[in-house]
This record gives sequence, C-alpha cells and structure tokens, in this order.
Amino acid sequence: MKQEYIVYMGSLPESEYLPSSHHLSMIQEVVQPSSSENVLVRSYKRSFNGFSAKLTSEEAQKLASKKEVVSIFPSTTLQLQTTRSWDFMGFNVTGNGKRGSHSDIVVGVIDTGVWPESESFNDDGFGPPPRKWRGVCEGGENFTCNNKIIGARRYSFSSARDDLGHGSHTASTAAGNIVKKASFYGLAQGTARGGVPSARISAYKVCGPASCQSSDILSAFDDAIADGVDIITISIGESHAQEFDSDVIAIGGFHSMAKGILTLQSAGNEGPAQGSVASVAPWIFTVAASSTDRRIIDKAVLGNGKTLGNSVNSFSLKGRTFPLVYGKGASRECKHLEASRCYTGCLNRALVKGKIVVCDNVDGRTEAKRAGALGVILPNSFEDVSFILPLPGLSLTEDKLNSVKSYLNSTKKPSANILKSEAIKLKLLLSLLVPDVSAPGVDILAAFPPALSPTEDAADKRHVK
Repeated sequence: MKQEYIVYMGSLPESEYLPSSHHLSMIQEVVQPSSSENVLVRSYKRSFNGFSAKLTSEEAQKLASKKEVVSIFPSTTLQLQTTRSWDFMGFNVTGNGKRGSHSDIVVGVIDTGVWPESESFNDDGFGPPPRKWRGVCEGGENFTCNNKIIGARRYSFSSARDDLGHGSHTASTAAGNIVKKASFYGLAQGTARGGVPSARISAYKVCGPASCQSSDILSAFDDAIADGVDIITISIGESHAQEFDSDVIAIGGFHSMAKGILTLQSAGNEGPAQGSVASVAPWIFTVAASSTDRRIIDKAVLGNGKTLGNSVNSFSLKGRTFPLVYGKGASRECKHLEASRCYTGCLNRALVKGKIVVCDNVDGRTEAKRAGALGVILPNSFEDVSFILPLPGLSLTEDKLNSVKSYLNSTKKPSANILKSEAIKLKLLLSLLVPDVSAPGVDILAAFPPALSPTEDAADKRHVK
C-alpha cells in the first residue's frame, strides 16, 4: 500500500542542477513504469534538496539505500499549538511602532493563514515592500495582500485565508499593527499590537481544520527561505521530540539558520511534564508561553458562599443566583457516566432550563447550550488556561470541581452565580524555568477571523471585529 514519504537529500548542489528532473529519475528507478504516474507529490528545490512521493515501504527502502539520500520518512500530521503582554515586557509603542529599519523586517508565519482585512494587518503608513523581498502573493481565492501582508502562499488549500483563527492570532501577536481600543467584549481593554508592529508579514498556510501535513510544512520552509524572510515563526509541532533527520521543522530550521534566518518554534502544549518539549533542535529558538502580570478571571459563587473559578466569560447573570444541577441528575436518556459528561443528546431541556449545569467533560458546553442551560461549570486540567465558552460558565481544576460536587451532595437546593470576567494585576514571580526563552502566551488579545465565533461553536452566534 502506498503512502506519502519525504525524501530528504540535504543541501542543493552548488553546480548546475535540475532538481525536479533528478527527483523524477530517482523515482523511476524504484517504481514500476506502470505505476509511476503522479507518484511525485512535491519537489523541494529552492532552499534545500528533497521531494515527497507516494511510495510503498519496499520502494522507500530502495530509495533509502541511495547515496544522495540523507533520510526518508513518512509524511505525518502535526498539530497546532497557542494587549497587555508587550507593555509587560517593556516593548513600548513608540520604540517599536516607528516606520524605519523595522519596516524592512519580514516575518514568515507558517500556520493556518491570516485574515488580511483584520485591523492588525492594516497597511496605513506602510510604503512598498523592501527591495530585498523575493516573495509573491499567491493567496488564492478571496485573498489580497497589501503593504503589511506582503506575501502569501498556500499548500493543499484553495486560499491562504485563515478559517481557524490560529494563524491570525500568531501573526498578529508577532507583528500585528497597532489597534487602539481593542478588547474581547469589554475585557482586557487597551491597545493590541504585535512585538514589532512595523514589520511585514508573509503567510504560509499549511494547516486546515484536521491537522498540518509535514510535507506541506517542509514546502513552506523551502519557499520562505527563498522568498527572503528575516524570521520564521511556527506554532506547530509533534506531541514529542523526533530525530532531527525525520523532523521537518528541524530540517527546515537548519537550512534557514544556514541562510541567517532565525526560526522560532513553540515549545508545545504537552507540558509541564518532564520531557514534554517537542522542539529540541539546537538551531531553533524554542519559545514557551508564560503568563503576564494580568489574568482574566471568572468566578462562581456557590450557595454556601465559596468562590472559585477560571475562564473567560463575557456574559453577565446580573448578580443573580440560580439552581445548580449535576449532568447525571439532569438526564432521562443516558446512563450515569454519559450523562455526567453531558454527552450530546443526554441533557433533558426540562431539567436544565434556567439552571447552571456541572459537566465532567469540557465538550459538555455544547450540550448545555443546546439543552437551554443558563450556565455551565466544566473541568480544566490546567490552572492557568482559560476557556472561552458560548454561555455563562467557567472551568475548574479537578480539586475545585470536586468541591462543587461535594456542595451539590450537601444540600437539597444547590445554587450558584457565575460572575462576569475581570482583568486583574498579579504579583510577579522572579524565577521561571524555560526552554530557550519564555514569552507571554496566556490570555493574549490578538486578531481573529470575524467569520468565526470566538468559541468555534455553531451554537455561539457572536463574532469579533
């Protein structure tokens, strides 16, 4: 059975060389003539040498034995990882917002694309792209570049437009233009901007709703290096560290380093356990996400007076207290386990209407909304990660969620009130354990496609501008 393999061949020869022809001839040497059509998927030929092809395991083994092949490995799927932050770090608007040397910097963002009409990507005050720029705007359907977004490419997609929100968020965090009076429905009000708002951006879309193909990621590195970006940022990765010669980000980052281009990669979402950082190549600048001196806090006040909570809640229950019910006590259709997790179709509308529902599964938010619940309380594995929910709600760590359940069992008429979130300032800790560097990545206000709801939930009809 055939699958896509990546054949990595190192640097391009300095002598005259036709990479595509060479790649085809190598394939023809190991593949039967009758099945050689459409075997070659991609040629990497602008910044380094290699290709991806649909091969059987036997054909891949034959190619691996050739002297010009450094490594061969299956193309896999990788996962995406992700106002006050730059003030917190002392990067003031005046110093970084001037049009000058910074406006010649081009940041290559390998991600889900961008939403070019976002205010973060407004090109007011920008001149034409720097002369050194060799990239193009091949954004495809319904995509236009400007003097801020000066380049766009897409791989396996019809458009470089961001339909997930991740790419717009990361691009605007790195180099988004200055947006005054920004907020999330009144929360975290202030000026939103990237680290270097005067820099240009080139977007390389390699990810869709399902995942990111490693062969596409390697193509994006191949193009970004040749296009002349100054920095590459990629918030994508494996769940664990890979061997360097079979890690497409390590390979791409190595060749970008050879051209004097710094690659920044997110440390990953698997922490904070030992060995959870997936980006370990020494030539890549690995960035961890830290918090700032601001947290967006949402609280629930139980009927017994206990206060707890963590979420981003833009809704208000106007200070009123409402009945509290556990999912397994609000179902007539499902067994206790499914009902306690608020699986789809489990909650009975008559039993949850006008009440706050406690669920043992974070996806219970969708079922709670469908069934007409007034609010929801969910589990959260991480103390410092806040969810955005489609109804009044909050997420709690296991110990705090257990305290809610204990309260439910302690009274015949449990009740709670969910307060609207507020931004608070925190006392700073002076010691941090980081990969190469740690930068703010928690509760960050950044660009997001207006075509999507902030929760990406079909039942959530809100949209951001």
